[in-house]
Amino acid sequence: MFKAFHNTPTPETPLLHEENGALSLHFDFPTIQSRMLKAEPERLILDYTRTMMGFLLFQPKPKRIAMIGLGGGSLAKYCHLRLPETDFTAIEISSEVVALRKEFGIPEDDARFRVVCADGADAVRNSKNSFDILLIDGFDRNGQPRQLCSAMFYDNCHAALRPGGVLVVNLCADDTGYGSYIARISDSFNGNAVVVEADEGENKIVFAGKGGDFPPTLKDLTDRLGALEALHPVELDKTAQKILQRQQARSGKRKTRR
Repeated sequence: MFKAFHNTPTPETPLLHEENGALSLHFDFPTIQSRMLKAEPERLILDYTRTMMGFLLFQPKPKRIAMIGLGGGSLAKYCHLRLPETDFTAIEISSEVVALRKEFGIPEDDARFRVVCADGADAVRNSKNSFDILLIDGFDRNGQPRQLCSAMFYDNCHAALRPGGVLVVNLCADDTGYGSYIARISDSFNGNAVVVEADEGENKIVFAGKGGDFPPTLKDLTDRLGALEALHPVELDKTAQKILQRQQARSGKRKTRR
């Protein structure tokens, strides 16, 4: 499905830093791209990664997931361990980052898990009705690469998702284009988008749904949360509460305008 390429030059040279039993990936200091506890390699240390796993509240049992941006593979490792029936593809443009997969304990490719060295924007453009979940976590030292935040890219994400599928985008609020990116996602998904804040740093996570009832009702969220919490130690209750708060705030604005 994805055309891989090798030895492609990129402007980023990943840097590794080890301290107090934790290994972190950087493109420059002090910004952390990924962090892993060596004693617990599948644990999601950074808060924004736990928030991104909130897609389970919309799609509790996704069959196919694609992720753009591998980094240290935190989300890839978590999904490989905790979603054993899910097919997972990680797409990373930097061959240097892919070469670090053993350092971060990223599993070898197998029938249901793979890491592809390719341009994520191209991969999404060439995929139609293919995924239940798309995770977008691609950054370079300047922030969000242009090809991963254009209106066309978000349109292609919508087309790449199956009906009921969910796009999850990690954004930085201090990016000057932040507001434009959210507007583009909302336009591509017909307004079916909600933004929640991670508790740490400047990360904002956008969830956008393709069709169906989005986001779920309070009852649906509560029912799903009850079934998921024992399986997924990623603070889904916090993410659910933030989603509901944002929806309530949006509903309040609509009533005020009337």
